[in-house]
Amino acid sequence: MIEVKNLVKEFKTDEGTFRAINDVSFEVNRGEIFGVIGLSGAGKSTLVRCINRLEEPTSGDILIDGKSIIDLNEKDLRLARKDIGMIFQSFNLFMQKTVEENIAYPLIISGVSKSETDKRVDELLSFIDLKEKKKSYPSELSGGQKQRVAIARAIATNPSILLSDEGTSALDPANTESVLKLLKKIVEEYNTTIIMITHQMEVAKDICDRIAVMQSGNIIEENTTTELFKNPKTHVTRSFIKNLQDEVDEGYVNASDYKGDVLRLSYADDNYDEPILSQCVKKFNVDFSILSGNINRLNVKNVGYLTVQILGDESERLKAIQYLKDNNVNVEVL
Repeated sequence: MIEVKNLVKEFKTDEGTFRAINDVSFEVNRGEIFGVIGLSGAGKSTLVRCINRLEEPTSGDILIDGKSIIDLNEKDLRLARKDIGMIFQSFNLFMQKTVEENIAYPLIISGVSKSETDKRVDELLSFIDLKEKKKSYPSELSGGQKQRVAIARAIATNPSILLSDEGTSALDPANTESVLKLLKKIVEEYNTTIIMITHQMEVAKDICDRIAVMQSGNIIEENTTTELFKNPKTHVTRSFIKNLQDEVDEGYVNASDYKGDVLRLSYADDNYDEPILSQCVKKFNVDFSILSGNINRLNVKNVGYLTVQILGDESERLKAIQYLKDNNVNVEVL
């Protein structure tokens, strides 16, 4: 549905040319929630602003339903943007307009009749559960309520794509949860495609189907949320995951403190309840000591981790490790 090909964005600075986006390529499927996560300065916001051409790419291509938006003239670009909603960290509501007027704004400038606009506004107020705030002004709303109004405005014209640029960063955990539930509801009811820009892995894990990790203008890792948590391939991704406040604290383990190999095992829903370690002990002349563990509850599945010490002859340890891998357990030697 969305295809980004070899995207480059450069800025001219006093020191020379700065490349904010460096030859980035990825695809997003219809009805998918695709997360882009990275630290400040990674290029996430620049990337999402290129997708709707708020920033003009230096080179590369962006296709929506197979059609490039790069070469569109101003008139055609305005038409294309009607199919791309956007929400921001700072809400960007009109403070002098009521909730009703804020949601109606994109409909009015699109030439929708007053009767149809009123009908759509009431429908959206019900959808975001803020009917009682119809005549209120943004200053009378909480942060979570403001963002829900901003989301309603973003989907007023029924766009097939919704871009969220740090849309939950200004919210407390309770309001973040309510906004994420609303975004999931939008996907379920309207089959909207969402690209989530965030630096919060706790947000990405709760809502995203797939996640791309950015660093210094590059996508350094991309996978389904489950596989990313189960088998992170880069230091940056592992750092994001380990910094989460999880349901069970994994704790810190220094491998040099132990005699045997120290392994970090990760399991998904499909094998977390299998007695794989006990079977391993029966099959091979090894012993395990459990050092720590944790659980990450994801959007679709859960991923659990165990840090263990494995003791025994090297040949037996190698056989045991291979057995774990053959049984769909990801094994990282610490």
